[in-house]
Amino acid sequence: MTMIDLLLAFSALSFLFFGVGCLTSPRLQLEFVRYGLAQYRILTGWLQCLGAAGITAGFFWAPLQLLSTAGLAVLMLLGVGVRIKIRDSVLQTLPAFGYCVLNTFLFFELLKQL
Repeated sequence: MTMIDLLLAFSALSFLFFGVGCLTSPRLQLEFVRYGLAQYRILTGWLQCLGAAGITAGFFWAPLQLLSTAGLAVLMLLGVGVRIKIRDSVLQTLPAFGYCVLNTFLFFELLKQL
């Protein structure tokens, strides 16, 4: 297993965890209210779960992995924008930024392999 494969697996597991949490966690329900995006919580959770599934399925069909990393990078870029808009601290913004960078990196690494 390559380092890229490990990073892909890490991203998939993370987004599965966060996606399920987004769909079920009362704490995350309150966070989406704080963001002013309560109406997008379910959609966000499903997009995170679909991204995780796409990365996983992408181990068998590479284009799906490319699409999933791109989608998750955009989702996290939007998350960074929300955090900036509501004036969250750098520390609060860092996870979304880190996952945005990670999935952008993975997208470009996968693009090189096609």
